[in-house]
Amino acid sequence: MSNVFPTRTGTETDVRLPFSFITFAVLSFVASQVLLLTVIPSLASGAFRLPLVWAAAHLGLLGFALMTAMGAMYQLVPVAFLTPIWSVRLGFWQFAVTAIGIVAFAISLAAAPTRAFLPGLLLLLGIVLFVWQMAMTLRKQETKNVMTLFVATSLLFLLLTAAAGGLLAFHFFAATGADSHETAFVLHVLFGLCGWFTLLIIGFSYKMAPMFSLAHGFSLRPARCVYALYTSGIAVSLLHLFLPGQVWLMVGTALLTSGFTVFAWHIRTILQKRMKKALDRPFQFSVTAVAIGLALHVATFAAIMIGSGRWIGIIIYLSAVGWIGFSIIGYLFKIVPFLWWTHRYSEKVGQQHVPTLKQMMNERAVAVQCRLWLAALALAAVALATASVPLLAVAQVLLAGLSVAFAGTMLAVFRK
Repeated sequence: MSNVFPTRTGTETDVRLPFSFITFAVLSFVASQVLLLTVIPSLASGAFRLPLVWAAAHLGLLGFALMTAMGAMYQLVPVAFLTPIWSVRLGFWQFAVTAIGIVAFAISLAAAPTRAFLPGLLLLLGIVLFVWQMAMTLRKQETKNVMTLFVATSLLFLLLTAAAGGLLAFHFFAATGADSHETAFVLHVLFGLCGWFTLLIIGFSYKMAPMFSLAHGFSLRPARCVYALYTSGIAVSLLHLFLPGQVWLMVGTALLTSGFTVFAWHIRTILQKRMKKALDRPFQFSVTAVAIGLALHVATFAAIMIGSGRWIGIIIYLSAVGWIGFSIIGYLFKIVPFLWWTHRYSEKVGQQHVPTLKQMMNERAVAVQCRLWLAALALAAVALATASVPLLAVAQVLLAGLSVAFAGTMLAVFRK
């Protein structure tokens, strides 16, 4: 496994910074899944726009997914782009501001949504600091590549997502904006799920997939096609908000689905060039997330074609868990043990006995967790499709339990 990662380049980040984000992220993940246990009947009936659901969703997507992405970028951007983080000190301040903002924002959404605007401004400040940090870091990259394109565009969409979310919070705060509230909500979801998370995961997948599979001799030309199709899909989907008729939304969704289809095919062709015969379970889990993402893009297109608004809500939930969540979980299972082993033991090799990378995490337990995650997602999908409260209760209890197990697995690495 050690050969999977590049050797030290002199651009690495202080490991305490990414681990601060990741620790906060896994604890937020547990909180989000436990909170969802309190709203199971509402979720089963398709009532997603409730204060507790908003709080749980933002703890999951901001507290877990966003903070993990930020922490991972502080570690991976210097390695992938061979340029040091612009200001590590700013990174720690940005972590503090963003973490406090997320906690305050989630509490406000749950207890008093009309008061979420001010905590939202603090959260927005944390996001702006992060985007500025990454922009200044990427600016120093000598040779730009397709990964730079994906990452830079995703950062722009992160800002737009935060701006749309801030507008939604302001609507509640000022008791105004009813005419534009639905438009702001659609922008918030589209920019967040497709523009920020999906483009970011796609971009870094072009680095992670070859590393974890030891793939060589593949072409990155299809990645530009993926970028063109997917960003065009986002742009055309936006036209639906301002022009009459459903045709723009249908065309936009078709472009998004086409772009993701090319991405899934491209990852498959990269894996066919691998030297590693057997892929380990965590990476298989991340690859499975790509298949889930493809299926959900196709399902979204079908739902748009038949005009089923209820299915869109279900697909958004499944995308947050199955595509975004599973991608992050699979990669964290791979990244965290390596980073901690490198931090604790890399300089002690040959001088004293040190544990191997395989000893940093119980691989059998991880394999069981991955299978159970997939089973829980399947149960949740069936439960939401059939509006079954008992079945969704089983699925959500399993998801909450798995989030605790996942957090325990991650935090246990730090005791090695």
